[in-house]
Amino acid sequence: MTYQEKIAGLGELSLVTLEPDRDAELVHGWVTQPRNSFWGMGTHTLDQVREIYAFVDSLPTHHAYLIMVDDEPVGLFQTYQPEADPVGERYPVQPGDVGMHLLLNPGRRYARGLTTAVGPALARFLFRDPAAQRIVVEPDIRNQVALRRLEAEGFTFGSEVDMPDKRAQLAFLTRARFEADHPVPA
Repeated sequence: MTYQEKIAGLGELSLVTLEPDRDAELVHGWVTQPRNSFWGMGTHTLDQVREIYAFVDSLPTHHAYLIMVDDEPVGLFQTYQPEADPVGERYPVQPGDVGMHLLLNPGRRYARGLTTAVGPALARFLFRDPAAQRIVVEPDIRNQVALRRLEAEGFTFGSEVDMPDKRAQLAFLTRARFEADHPVPA
């Protein structure tokens, strides 16, 4: 278990390190669903998904986690150091930047309100590291649902960039903005 947080009205959220052999079938089932087409793995085979996450697992700069709520898998969360990722070649990386990717695939039990509850918890996880000062994301510019969600969560939009597999919208959430919007209870 990497991280745990009790979320009122939702349950116990935990992040568990993704294990490619154990989790490839689950993740493959998610990434190949048409509604998750922006993840970019819709035509991948089970073996290709396993290989990709074995590669990610081998990198000290990239990490993949299953998001669990009350021990039920509801999504995939990836973190990365932008300077060690293709996105880092497309904008001026600042000290303290940390990148993330998020794919939620909840069952019906968690379908309503999950993104609203999970987003701040993931930011708290990233900002546990005192060196982390800014979260960087780069969703596909066509993914209007993600862009609206990022804006609602306080991200500011940077430039559009061409990534190897998409035209992406850079967006940033600073520690200061997050902490102003989500004060820690006294």
